[in-house]
Amino acid sequence: MTPPRFAAALSEHPVASHAVGEVAGEVLETLGGDEPDLLVVFASPHFVGAMDDLTFALGNLLEPRVLLGATVVGVVGGAHEVEDSPGLAVFAVSFPEASLTPAALDVARTPDGAAITGWPELAGDPSTLLLLADPFSFPLDGFLARLRDDRPELQVIGGAASAARGPGGNRLVLDDRVTASGAVGVFVDGVPVRAVVSQGCRPVGAPYVITRGEGNRIQELAGRSAVDRVQDTAAAASEDDRALMRAGLHLGIVVDEHRVDFERGDFLVRNVLGGDPDTGALVVGDEITVGQTVQFHVRDAIAADEDLREMLAGEEASAALLFTCNGRGVRFFGEPDHDAGVLDQLLGPLPVAGAFCAGEVGPVGGRSFLHGFTASLALF
Repeated sequence: MTPPRFAAALSEHPVASHAVGEVAGEVLETLGGDEPDLLVVFASPHFVGAMDDLTFALGNLLEPRVLLGATVVGVVGGAHEVEDSPGLAVFAVSFPEASLTPAALDVARTPDGAAITGWPELAGDPSTLLLLADPFSFPLDGFLARLRDDRPELQVIGGAASAARGPGGNRLVLDDRVTASGAVGVFVDGVPVRAVVSQGCRPVGAPYVITRGEGNRIQELAGRSAVDRVQDTAAAASEDDRALMRAGLHLGIVVDEHRVDFERGDFLVRNVLGGDPDTGALVVGDEITVGQTVQFHVRDAIAADEDLREMLAGEEASAALLFTCNGRGVRFFGEPDHDAGVLDQLLGPLPVAGAFCAGEVGPVGGRSFLHGFTASLALF
């Protein structure tokens, strides 16, 4: 079997034709003139109006078997993150033995409700779906929930386009098709892809079992009101942790209840949206079930840095795609290039391309979810 070959390139040139020439030239040089089987393209908002011409030119120059892309608020290339300025990043893979099945997904209204269209005929059981979606037109959270039921073994890695603040402003690319809605992806089989998801939080206090609740409201944790449990956790916490809890409290929901001890990576982290002191209930950003184990979490730049480093510890890769939250970056960490820099420091140097997303997709506890403030990586 021919080993995969990887290339990544970044251009910060503000003119689309020049940016295309720079990234295409670097990819061709790295791959020795070979045509990539998969080409993933991330373009900053400056190139939204030029996406048809830009992707057409890349397709002609590089002739990939599958071309996948999206417009995003910022891009990643190597150890560098480009925020608030023009950027074009590409990721190219040559793996002829791999099975690649492209998919252009959309939503159709039916008498029974919304239905996802465009699901392709799949040969075998692909292990990975790389997915890019428009957050204004595609129900990404609901789609992933359906996949968890229908195809629990399928890991989904990707993110939501972030170049626009309203419907119709993003662009998604699949081969020669450029659209402003739906989702695009490629099913990958025959090449191992390892997912790493860093949610940027750390637990505080003790884990509790939900003993009463419904929907997204938790009434009781271990037999006492949920609000009381928050107060107990705050009383036992350090002053720094209490400040973080006041700034934004999160709840980690254990994904695999068969584990005895719970650590980072065992929790699906969701926001605590509010509390009702009269009833003692907490409202969280997900559906809950009585019997689930949960633990409160806090998030800051230090916790996010520690979490990413811990999740990458012991990993190895030849190349990577990085999907990081548009709420991270320099405004969160206080320094540029944080996520890309940590990846380069721990696993690099290696070909890396990525995007700042309006929601990140990746597996936690073996099942794929939509996240926020997260760095989700596909390691090849």
